[in-house]
Amino acid sequence: MIMEEAVDRAAQRLLDAYARRTPTDPVRDLIGSTDIDAAYRVQQRIVAARRRAGATVVGRKIGLTSEAVQRQVGVDQPDFGVLLDDMRYRDGDEIPFASLLQPRAEVEIAFVLAEDLDRPVDVDDVRAAVDHACAAIEVVDSRVRDWDIAITDTVADNASSGVFVLGSRRVPLTTFEPRDVTMRLTDGDRELSSGTGAACLGDPLAALAWLARTAIAYGAPLRAGDVILSGALGPLAPVAPGQTLTAHISSLGDVTARFGDGSDRKATHER
Repeated sequence: MIMEEAVDRAAQRLLDAYARRTPTDPVRDLIGSTDIDAAYRVQQRIVAARRRAGATVVGRKIGLTSEAVQRQVGVDQPDFGVLLDDMRYRDGDEIPFASLLQPRAEVEIAFVLAEDLDRPVDVDDVRAAVDHACAAIEVVDSRVRDWDIAITDTVADNASSGVFVLGSRRVPLTTFEPRDVTMRLTDGDRELSSGTGAACLGDPLAALAWLARTAIAYGAPLRAGDVILSGALGPLAPVAPGQTLTAHISSLGDVTARFGDGSDRKATHER
């Protein structure tokens, strides 16, 4: 009972930070720094609250798959979060900067599933279950002040989810190997990040297999139609108001995220 009260308090702290657009203290003072199951229960409460407010689940994201990102945020294992329709932007849409708190951009391969993954799987199984892949920019964000996170803080905070942008080019896995891609993230002529598919747990499909197994363990298997952000291919890059970032991924093409100047706190977008 005491832990469930702590889980409730942690969820409310993060929901308040989200609503007020003001970062808050870490939640590890409430749920500890190692109880990952408790952290996922916080996450579930947050997602449930956002669904009650009208959001719809559209997929999952895998976080902390790149060693470079793990070093940047001080966490040493992957996690996952839930993607909601109000996080999704189309290629080239303007993202209201004021809707974010402490954004950082990372480049990923997104997979869209053609079938459920509700059984034990390996890399070959998940490869067969993917309908197509596309380039993606995920803008991670944290409700925790100064990104002062332990693993339980980021798990509880829906894996530090912010928003995401999917490229328009849909590529079947029969035409390329995800682990072999190269990527660059640029702001005009300036390179902000670079990496490879192998930076994502050795193979983005291995990350997807990890997610499929972990999602089953937490009682919410992956389903056909889900969008899966498979994890960073290189280091995070800070995001500033007014920036336009373009991710270039070999075999998958480009995807662009444009950010507003931060003046419009009530902007909406077409989902």
